[in-house]
Amino acid sequence: MSILPSISDALDEKKVTSAINKKFNNFVPAFYKFVSEWIINAYSNFKDIEMYMILIYLVNNDFKFYRKNGIQVDYNTFYQDKTLEIEEIKIIEISEALEIPKESVRRKIIILEKLGVLKRSRKKIFIDRTAYETVRPISALKNISYLVSISSKILKQENKIPNFFSSEEISDTIKKNFSFCWYEFYKFIFSYYFRWRKILGDLETLSIALLIISNASSNKDLIIQDIDIEKWRNRISHADKVGLNSMSISDITGIPRPTVVRKVNSLIKQGYAKIDQKKLISLNIEKKVFSNTQKMQERTVKDVSVLIYKILNKASIN
Repeated sequence: MSILPSISDALDEKKVTSAINKKFNNFVPAFYKFVSEWIINAYSNFKDIEMYMILIYLVNNDFKFYRKNGIQVDYNTFYQDKTLEIEEIKIIEISEALEIPKESVRRKIIILEKLGVLKRSRKKIFIDRTAYETVRPISALKNISYLVSISSKILKQENKIPNFFSSEEISDTIKKNFSFCWYEFYKFIFSYYFRWRKILGDLETLSIALLIISNASSNKDLIIQDIDIEKWRNRISHADKVGLNSMSISDITGIPRPTVVRKVNSLIKQGYAKIDQKKLISLNIEKKVFSNTQKMQERTVKDVSVLIYKILNKASIN
């Protein structure tokens, strides 16, 4: 006989947020690795992040359908067929949801059709699995599993949960509950990246900014002892002792070097980065933008806490 899970043992957003904020420096390297690599991989598929966002928005409609009708689809089942049927494309709906001009959405969908990613059959639309295989979330699954595992370790240390979960256990949980977990994953993705796009101007600039801050947050001096979110903020701008040059940023992100130079200059003018005499680019959050980034960071921690606690609750029940 199965034992019913205890309601009192369930995690919630507040418990996760509190634990993350207390040991922020232990959490944040995995977080920035996750969000930085995801957007870099998004760019690599079509050299156009917004086009990739349109594609996963369409995929997410299927996850919404599964969620609405109480259907649980695991990872292997979701990827076993050659095609994925999606609802009829409504340009205006995509445009409003992703805040991309309607004509840009239309143009990018036409390109996806020419590439063979999208196919129409009368009123039905399909994503070709052969093409879609290139965006199977292999690295994303690995990175989010590691992030949730790290979070479970912090929560265990803070006595918020009884057990720590390994990356492998989290990955198995996500695969078993794929339609549920990936719906929540995409919900975070859309919220996080488009919120920052409003601030920085475009997703390619955000990709570069995330790489710079990921490089800074992985500094060993920030991981020696537990540091809460306030102390981390005070130290992060001075932690990036060895920056990145524009060529390295171009090689890692796949964004052409002239574009990297132009967007780095934009980040410097906005007060998010600096460049030294050796042409090395590093994080430098100026006081004039500090208040805004602080509010954005607080919103991000809350949003990612929702994703983490929902996955961990699934892991606990399973």
